[in-house]
This record gives sequence, structure tokens and C-alpha cells, in this order.
Amino acid sequence: MNLIVNKEYFSENVVRLDIEAPLIAKSRKAGHFVIVRVDENGERIPLTIAGSDLEKGTITLVVQKIGVSSTKLCALNAGDYVADVVGPLGKATHIENFGTVVCACGGVGTAPMLPIAEAMKKAGNKVITVLAARTKDLIILEEQMRKVSDEVIIMTDDGSYGTKGLVTNGVEGVINREKVDLCVTIGPAIMMKFVSLLTKKYEVPTVASLNTIMVDGTGMCGACRVSIGGETKFVCVDGPEFDAHQVNFDEMMMRMGAYREQEQATFAKYKESIK
Repeated sequence: MNLIVNKEYFSENVVRLDIEAPLIAKSRKAGHFVIVRVDENGERIPLTIAGSDLEKGTITLVVQKIGVSSTKLCALNAGDYVADVVGPLGKATHIENFGTVVCACGGVGTAPMLPIAEAMKKAGNKVITVLAARTKDLIILEEQMRKVSDEVIIMTDDGSYGTKGLVTNGVEGVINREKVDLCVTIGPAIMMKFVSLLTKKYEVPTVASLNTIMVDGTGMCGACRVSIGGETKFVCVDGPEFDAHQVNFDEMMMRMGAYREQEQATFAKYKESIK
């Protein structure tokens, strides 16, 4: 059992949770994730670690309400417990002094990007962060990102904050004005696909952190398999970060939607049960 020590709402459907997990807090690195089970009968859901506090022995998770498990998790409050938290899992982000690094993140993808941007900055890189969301209310962690970035560019689909446009518009603007040595992208799969297509055109090396379906987190179940450069890889043990230009995003998105009907039916049943 892991205690929730703090809860904060970023928006109606996005919640920050600080969870007691001292061993994970001590050993986690940028790019690592955990698998959380809300209760004894809950499914296992992967969540990237957005930060940690060694003194308090806590890790920070940012959760978006999407299905039953994420909704149950977001409904918990400080003082409540989750059944278990397993990690850190996956391979840590490769950090070195590349030069100029563009961090392109969409929506809740900003949360896992925060420790990466921080680590890249500490390694001596010039860090330019592009924060994108549909509207102003969905921009999260802007203040924290400004502390670890040389520049933050805000893009919103509706123009309610920052500049009107997509994340790709912001990234392309940077590429057109200066040399970019690396792009890191985290967000919805479709967003990462188009960031990858853009950077491939400009021959900018790009890393994408993939957010596939996972079950065991050890590479045994095969639920998270993806095609990378024509080879099968497992996101939980080989990733979650890969060369974005080698990722078969269309196949990945098709697999991610394989259980959509069952998920929708289960969520509808759950909402009826709590009325």
C-alpha cells in the first residue's frame, strides 16, 4: 500500500498526486515510469514519473481521467492509499550535452517531459520547450518548465493562450531560426507522429516517449509491442523512448485502439454504478 500525501487539480480532468514510494524516489531517473494498481481488483496502468522528493520519499504522478482506472485514481485524496506502485521501470532517458534541445510536449505529456528538460539543462544544453494544448486551461506545469528551460513557447489550438497553432508550428519556428541538435517529443500518439514527420524533413534527430497499452511491465505479456525500424520491440523494457523516425506510429495507434469498444462499455458501466 502506498500513501497519497498530496493532491492538486491542474484542471477538471488532470490531477497531480504525490505518492509515498521512498525506494522509487531514490532510484528513479528522467524517463522512468511506474505501474500503478489502484485497488486489489484494479488493472495495472503505466504512468511516467514527473518528479520526486528524496526528503519526503515521494514521487509525483500526473493523471488524466480517461477510463475506469484513471478515474478511480483521480478520485482518491491525500490520506488515501493505492494498492501498489511498481518501479522504476523502463530505460532512463539518454542525457548528454547535445547542444540545442527542443522539448515538444502536448497536454499531460508535459509532466513526463519536465524531468527530461531539467536533466538536459543540467547537462549544459540549451533547452527550448514547446508546450501545446487545445486550450489555455489544458496547459500544465508552465511555471516549472520555465525554471528548467531557456525558452518556453506556448501553442494552443484555439489561440486562447500563447500563439494559435499546433505543436508542430512551434517546433518548425524554432528549426527555421536556429540549429536544433535534438528534439524530444511526448504527448498523444498522433501528435508525436506529426512532430516526427516534421523533424525527419529537417533531418533533426528525434526521440519519442511511447505510451502504449501495458500489463506486466516486464516484457512478458507482449501487449506493448511496437515496430521500430521494422523490428519488434517492447515499450516497457526496450523503451519507453525510441528513435521517433523509426517508429511505426500507424501500427501503434491501431493497436492502442484494439480494446476501445470494451473500454467504453466498461467505463459506461462504471459511471452507472456510481450514480
